[in-house]
Amino acid sequence: MTPLSILDLAPIVEGKTAAEAFRQSLDLAQHAERWGYRRFWMAEHHSMPGIASAATSVALAYIGAGTSTIRIGAGGIMLPNHAPLAVAEQFGTLESLYPGRIDLGLGRAPGTDQATMFALRRNLSADEGQFPRDVIELMHYFRPPEPIRVRAVPGEGLDIPIWILGSSLFGAQLAAYLGLPYAFASHFAPAQLDEALHFYRANFKPSAQLAEPYVMLGFNVLAAESDEEAQFLATSMQQSVVSLRTGHPTPLPPPVAGYYEQLGPAERMMIDHMLGTAAIGSAKTVKARVDAFLARTRADELMLTAHIYDHAKRLRSFEIVADALIETAQQPEQAHG
Repeated sequence: MTPLSILDLAPIVEGKTAAEAFRQSLDLAQHAERWGYRRFWMAEHHSMPGIASAATSVALAYIGAGTSTIRIGAGGIMLPNHAPLAVAEQFGTLESLYPGRIDLGLGRAPGTDQATMFALRRNLSADEGQFPRDVIELMHYFRPPEPIRVRAVPGEGLDIPIWILGSSLFGAQLAAYLGLPYAFASHFAPAQLDEALHFYRANFKPSAQLAEPYVMLGFNVLAAESDEEAQFLATSMQQSVVSLRTGHPTPLPPPVAGYYEQLGPAERMMIDHMLGTAAIGSAKTVKARVDAFLARTRADELMLTAHIYDHAKRLRSFEIVADALIETAQQPEQAHG
């Protein structure tokens, strides 16, 4: 059985606060731990009214304190926004607090718009080779201490699995070259999925962290008691896609009956593109679509995400998926974490 994990953005729903979003994220993580999900990751985004996980390592510390076995991690940290040493110290702190449970996924996108990039002091003039150099520098900080070098304390000597995130061939190339696990953002940018998978697997070089290629794919899953209910709940996600892609991100809105049918061709195209890798429906419908996606991609793991306005419905969605697709006895943890 393919392991399943959860990607959570601590969604802020319309009429609610970031504080409530964090409490609901913790509640989801605690349920996910009981249901057998392998990982609970959070992602770095900035200046987004509907996303509370901007300070990702801080949010993960909160999730870690309220859980005990599920792996927690970043999916991801947008490395160009940070000094590699600071990221090493933050995740060294998390690993020290919650040993054997921390993952560090690294991406090169800003996770925001251009104005916010300036506010983050992001180096907009950096060349394409800066991200690989930053990844290697960051990995260096986790090595055992050496007599003469800058030290990440906490951080040095800790075994923290590093993942490369991507939505194009660039990430696939870097992950293959460094021998790292690869997480592809097919839940929102599926266009180059097949090409990236082929390149990564064909060019993978074994490393101290990973002997064979390992791929985790993002996938939108929204399950409910019926196909009709799931399609209704999915209109919150559809509204969010349209508002984001038209430059007006908002908190996650409540579902609206018939929303998709009211849209014009351009808006429908936005939704269809993003939801090209999605399973929306009853347990039977979701299982069939997930199984078909796994058969096509041969993914080693899926990272599921679901943007649902009602927290109880979101919990129920992940519970339905767990009942349909997760074995009671999880497989032993892989060497890569």
